[in-house]
Amino acid sequence: MNTVTRPLIRLLRAELADMVDVGLTPMGHRRVVNIQGGHFEGDLISGTVLPGGADWQWVRTDGTIDLDARYTLKTDAGELIQVTSQGLRTASPEVLARLGRGEDIDPALYYFRTVMRFETSAPALLPLTRLLAVAYGRRTRNAVELRVDEIL
Repeated sequence: MNTVTRPLIRLLRAELADMVDVGLTPMGHRRVVNIQGGHFEGDLISGTVLPGGADWQWVRTDGTIDLDARYTLKTDAGELIQVTSQGLRTASPEVLARLGRGEDIDPALYYFRTVMRFETSAPALLPLTRLLAVAYGRRTRNAVELRVDEIL
């Protein structure tokens, strides 16, 4: 069986604060990246990324980053959507080092995918609560840019 997707959000851009490096804990190397705001655009919904969310990261010994982000979207109509996004960002050690320095890297050179779930009380958006989406990401110096597709 082939998995099929369809576009949900063409661009979700989350503006990021400087990383907080918690350091090496008994559970691994932990980091937190706070979300300061942003915007998103899609055929059915568009709006802003509200400040206050964050991405809690775990850096593995091979450099792969486990991502666990939670944040809130506000549509242009004022509806709120809670997002949970979990995934991975990985690449060669050289590309990971360049990303760590904030260089603009072609996203084809690294793997950045998350699985997204949505929660809302807005009646018109309740179908979002019954789907899974995959996000294809790009990391820039101060932002994350995602294309989000519904998994059919």
